Amino acid sequence: MSKLWKRILATFNTIGEFSGCHQIPNRCIKIKNYTFPICARCTGVTIGQIIALILLLFNIKIPFYMSIIFLLIMGFDWFIQFIDILESNNKRRLLTGILGGYSVITIYYYIIRYILQLFNIHI
Repeated sequence: MSKLWKRILATFNTIGEFSGCHQIPNRCIKIKNYTFPICARCTGVTIGQIIALILLLFNIKIPFYMSIIFLLIMGFDWFIQFIDILESNNKRRLLTGILGGYSVITIYYYIIRYILQLFNIHI
């Protein structure tokens, strides 16, 4: 493994610790013999946030209510696992994380837009 790759992975590990990710190895994505240092759900949240920011740059957004539904889907997946009804798997964690991350950024967008409208600020 190259020095650059080791630095990148160390950075991801630090980001995971800083963001509050539990970094449980069996809940992390594995590629070949490497276990990603951030759990599948947190990876999905990050991917979803990046996708949302890119789409917002092109003025592509979903309705506010869809953002709430997406966030509830991620929360429901976490909750049923938390109370031991059904163990989630990494594919579902990644997918619900993407939905949750996407929805959080979209909700922030709507909140900021509302606040700007309250103060009659037009961008």
